[in-house]
Amino acid sequence: MTPFPSEQIENFHRLAPEIILCAFGIVIMVADAFVQAAHKRALGWLAFIGALGGLLGVHFMAHDPGNAYSNLIRADSFSIFVHLVVMGAAALAILGSFNYLDEENIQRGEYYALVLFATAGMGILAGANELVTAFIGLEMSSISTYVLAGFRRKAIKSNEASLKYFVLGSFATAFFLYGIAMVYGATGTTRIDLIADALQKMMADQGQVASLAILGLALMFVGLGFKVVVAPFQVYAPDVYEGSPTPVTALLASGPKAATFAVMLRIFYVSFGTAGNFWFWAVWISAVLTMIVGNFAALVQTNVKRMLAYSSIAHAGYILVAFAAGTDIGIAAVLFYLAAYALMKIGAFLVIAHLGQPGEKRLEITDYAGLGGRQPVLAICFSLFLLSLLGLPATGGFLGKLFAFQAALDSKVVWLVVIAAINSVIGAYYYLRVIVAMYFWEPSKEYLPSKVAPTLAFALAIAAVGTLYLGIFPARVLELAKVAADSIYLR
Repeated sequence: MTPFPSEQIENFHRLAPEIILCAFGIVIMVADAFVQAAHKRALGWLAFIGALGGLLGVHFMAHDPGNAYSNLIRADSFSIFVHLVVMGAAALAILGSFNYLDEENIQRGEYYALVLFATAGMGILAGANELVTAFIGLEMSSISTYVLAGFRRKAIKSNEASLKYFVLGSFATAFFLYGIAMVYGATGTTRIDLIADALQKMMADQGQVASLAILGLALMFVGLGFKVVVAPFQVYAPDVYEGSPTPVTALLASGPKAATFAVMLRIFYVSFGTAGNFWFWAVWISAVLTMIVGNFAALVQTNVKRMLAYSSIAHAGYILVAFAAGTDIGIAAVLFYLAAYALMKIGAFLVIAHLGQPGEKRLEITDYAGLGGRQPVLAICFSLFLLSLLGLPATGGFLGKLFAFQAALDSKVVWLVVIAAINSVIGAYYYLRVIVAMYFWEPSKEYLPSKVAPTLAFALAIAAVGTLYLGIFPARVLELAKVAADSIYLR
């Protein structure tokens, strides 16, 4: 029997999370045909084990770093950090889906398989060292989430969310693909590290970067900006986030955003690091628009799920503040923010998934009146996530913003930080309004929240503990983020 060559084994190790996730997804799809409707929840546990298996695959990556498959994939500290965020988000979303799918009568194996396939696509995005490979990862993630957004097939809003996400997502993908083509035409390569060499050669020979390459970067920014929900490419997000099944919204608001910001960091910092003067102002303007649109639109929302959708837009703007810094500290700040953001956003949306009741008919702020007296532990958890999103000290959200703003100040991007700080104050209103409703408004006699399921309680506990840990003991995660930021330039 011929043994595997060592190079092939290394490739398997460096792509282990995606291999494990896809393998479990395929097993779930096959098993779904043989499992009776009453036992479909078992497939959810199999998916959760698959997500944990993906985290085990990250362990293999960490112990065998390097390039894989002819330098198409990189297994470095940067990729490992983002993988942990993405896989953790997927695992929590799966735990939060069990009872939700039962209540909505849509407990099916393909739901969990699609979550695993989407997560595998996010992992490829995080480790892509080549633009076409990043495109494949983007498509894997997108196609799965298009279907997940419309999984409540009998709900008109869910159908609308899926259609809008698919149509606008297809346009965004086309922009990204055209951008890749133009960059290839200008540089002769799609390798992220080799593009940097080609642009440096242009600067040495011609004193400037080819306009075709800059146009390609602009088109890629449009395509990726859609996925991370930054202005002016955010128009779809409120409808999609509101119409999607709430556990899917929790995943959409965290995993794809982290993975796409990861590939943006590689493209902008590594490939186009020498062209920072071209993309800095685009990021600056987009950050300002994103924060203003997200916060001011959230102020007038009475639907909590839609309010948090606009909140997601605003937080993408805060992440762009660190992105605009253009330094290693800026990269570390982005990574730390993404980790904190994933925990608090997933936690918040999973609380909404529980309180919404069958048909998601209880999503108004008035439905949360008196929750502090009826379900005090759940109200405390939700308050923690909202206060972290606001940026209260001793929470991950506070330090995420602090590190992002500090990175921008160190790079003398002062006015952007001032605008971000003002927007943070504005955002406090709509977060505190929900907390006031939970503790100071008279409860509705018609609305009796159900008991929190053990799986959901476990997911919320992890998210809450993680949010507090990042707010009180951030040193370890911040150090990992700095190591990850340094590794992004290594070859």
